[in-house]
Formats: sequence, C-alpha cells, structure tokens
Amino acid sequence: MRDMLSELEARREKAREGGGTKRIEAQHAKGKLTARERLTVFLDEGSFEEFDMFVQHRATDFGMDQQHYPGDGVVTGWGTVNGRTVFVFAKDFTVLGGSLSEAHAEKVQKVQDLALRNRAPIIGFYDAGGARIQEGVAALGGYAEIFQRNVLASGVIPQISVIMGPCAGGDVYSPAMTDFIFMVRDTSYMFVTGPDVVKTVTNETVTAEELGGASIHTVKSSIADGAYDNDVDALLQMRRLIDFLPASNTSPVPELDYSQSVTAEDVSLDTLIPDNANKPYDIKELIRKTVDEGDFFEIQAAFAGNIVTGFGRIEGRTVGIVANQPMVLAGVLDSDASRKAARFVRFCDCFSIPVVTFVDVPGFLPGTAQEYGGLIKHGAKLLFAYAEATVPKVTVITRKAFGGAYDVMASKHLRGDINYAWPTAQIAVMGAKGASEIIHRKDAKDPEKLAAHTKAYEERFLSPFVAAERGYVDEVIMPHSTRRRVSRALAMLRNKDLENPWKKHDNIPL
Repeated sequence: MRDMLSELEARREKAREGGGTKRIEAQHAKGKLTARERLTVFLDEGSFEEFDMFVQHRATDFGMDQQHYPGDGVVTGWGTVNGRTVFVFAKDFTVLGGSLSEAHAEKVQKVQDLALRNRAPIIGFYDAGGARIQEGVAALGGYAEIFQRNVLASGVIPQISVIMGPCAGGDVYSPAMTDFIFMVRDTSYMFVTGPDVVKTVTNETVTAEELGGASIHTVKSSIADGAYDNDVDALLQMRRLIDFLPASNTSPVPELDYSQSVTAEDVSLDTLIPDNANKPYDIKELIRKTVDEGDFFEIQAAFAGNIVTGFGRIEGRTVGIVANQPMVLAGVLDSDASRKAARFVRFCDCFSIPVVTFVDVPGFLPGTAQEYGGLIKHGAKLLFAYAEATVPKVTVITRKAFGGAYDVMASKHLRGDINYAWPTAQIAVMGAKGASEIIHRKDAKDPEKLAAHTKAYEERFLSPFVAAERGYVDEVIMPHSTRRRVSRALAMLRNKDLENPWKKHDNIPL
C-alpha cells in the first residue's frame, strides 16, 4: 500500500511539473505565470479539484510516441470563487506549446459538459499555439466538439475566456463564442493566421502585437472586452467579474452586502448638466453615484467610448448599465456603439440581469461612412436587443433624446418598465435649430426670425413634460433623487413576469 501511495505522489509531482523546470523558467521570463499558478491565483485557496491529471495523447506519428507529458498541455477541473462553484481549464504552454490534441480536447469537453450539467460558469485561460499538427484531423475534430458545446452553453451559463499568451488558429473561435474575452497587455495576442502566414499570402509585414495584440482587439476590432497589465491583475479582475454574474440562466443574480444609503440625496447631481446644451459632461459620474459604493465594472471601455456598458449593484443586486457618453462624439449612436450595447443588453437578458439605461443621445451619426458601414442594421441590433429583453428595464433621460435614438434607448415604446426624465431632458425629433430651419425654411436667411422660431420650438417640444403628458415618461424626477428612484423601481420590478411569444429562436439583424 505504501508503495502505491508513493507512486501516486510521484506521478502527481511529475504532472505538476508540466513541461519541466526550464520551460517553466522560460514562461516566467516572459512575465507570465504557468497554468497551475494562474488557477491558484484565480480560485479560492485550496478549492481546486483537478480532473484528468494523467491523461496523455495517443498519437504515434512524427515521433510523438516519444513525447508524452501527463495532462497533455491543459489543466482542467473545478473550484470556487468567493465560495461559488466555477469550472476551469488552463492551457499549459510549457507542454508542447499548449497545442490541442484529441486527448487535450476531450479534457476540455469534459469540464464543459460538467459546467452545463451543473449550471455553473466556465472560465478558460488561453496560452497555446493552436492545433497539434502532428495529429491532423483528430485535433480539428476536437476543436469542433468544443465549439459545439460553446454554442449549447450560450445563454445558459456564463462563459469567460482570458487570453494570457498566444491564441491562434482554431483556438480563437471558442473564445469568440463565449460571453466575454479579456487579454493581458504585451504578452497575449489572438489571430486566425499569424504574421508569417500573412507575409506569405498577402505580403504584409506585421508584428504579432499589430496583428492581434490587446491594443488591437480592445480598441479596433472589439473582439476583447478589456485588457490588464499582467496575469495577476487579470485574474483578480476575473474574480471580481464572477461576483457580478449569476451561476446560470435559472439562478438569481448575486446579492451582496452594501453600506451606501439608497435614500440619501446627492445634490451634486443637480449641477451635473451644463447650462450650455452643447457642453459635454461625464456620464460615468452619474453611474458611479447611482450604483453601490461607486463600484462599476466596465465592459469594452476602450471601444466605442460614446456609449458606456458595464455591471454595478443597486441595493446589493447586480444590474447592467448602458449609458450614452456626452464626452465622446456627444454621445451619438454609431455602428460600433450600437453593436457594443446590443450585445451587452442581450447578455443581461440571457441571465435575468436588470438593465438601467441613462440617455443623453443627439441621434444617430450621419455620413457616408456610417451608411456604407451598415448603420441601419447595426442600429437595429440595439433596437432589437432592447425590444426583445424581458428583464426589468429602468430608463433615465438626463438631457437629449432626439429622433429614432430616443426610441432605441429603452424607451417606453420598447416595453421600458419605468422611464424617468430629469427636468433638463429634451425629447424631440431633433434639436431646435435644425428643426426650425426645416419647418421655417423661408426664414432661414433671417437670423432674428430663425432665433425666434428656435426659441418657440424649444419651449414647445424641448422639455420632458410633453412626453410626460402622454405617459411616455412616468415621472420627471430631481437629479439628486436618481439613486433612490432607480432603486425603488428595481425593487418594485423584482417579481416582473413577462414572456415573449414562443419561437425556436429569433433572427436578430446580424
């Protein structure tokens, strides 16, 4: 018996070594943690339960029968984050570059199946070179099996991908189908084909960072939802994100203790809106003063800054926040902002997370670039997302709500549950000057008459009371009472019950 126990411990120790001391040192030299170190930081201390530590590949071609490592390049299992169960897999770059074999894929599939069956989040940590070419189609089949499970789990359990090294070829498509992707600056990158292939096929010379680094995917492509400076920061932020998310689509949203009063008034909000309607202000100030303790986890902060999305808590319960940002492009809706917000709203609706929307939008961005780029369909995505959502929806119009953008931003007409407006709200087809120039075309060259027409239009339409008279706004509220009013609305809507007509699935304008 003692011999058997000794052998077990020896085998475990060998598996924990991964690709060996030299490769672990090389990993550290690049500023990266190993797969097991990442899981140690991410999970609660002592909570990790590993699966398939001794699995090895079955390939024999190209000398692979001489290269066997226990675990085969991926560490899988489950643990807890602040006491809540999560399933994990972490690619081990020290073992054959973390490349995916048939056996490697089967390990990932097992935890995917367990996560779905047990309705708990799954988090993948990527640091790998793609498919193991020595295995050919067997590796490709393994990818497809993983992809299929990503699709089945979508909208049922949260799926998060953290890119912490190379992620290329087939490895990029599984993260692309998960709910959130985060990267580490300078040490991670994602692309379908690497710089060498790009050079051969298109004759473009490009570095890995220029092709698929965090600076590209958080700012230009919108593939990644955020980036962090190092492995430890990324892992700790993922723990924070998990705290905001329900375990599955049938689990309640997390509810944490909070200390900030929901009845105290914040008079600073009464002066947030500038006297000049064309002067910007930071909508994040309003967000931070509405959510508990100013704790706001922003999603896609570096992309489409004209709209802000992220998670906060009100009375300890998770809410999704969507807000136009006057500091960027005056808060206008363009293709990028519409896609960003639509995906976020749909995630919240999948997992029964209430959506709070702050509106200050002058309209949709005009111009050939937007029209040629498909603004109509991209704008329709956000419209579709809000209209489809059955979660509690609370909307606060702070200033401008012009044209079709008023409709799109969680208006009463899209089944908004509670729609508030500040006294500074301006709800109209367009701004007063533009409207007057169209209505009173004959006086367009007379500045005095045009100014009088503009003033008359402002008095007639640019106030929240016209919408309030029709019931499109439920109440005009004082800015300093926003946290209290939103909190009470969400409390009232806690038992909201709304179902859409049965359908196999919708056909959102992609």
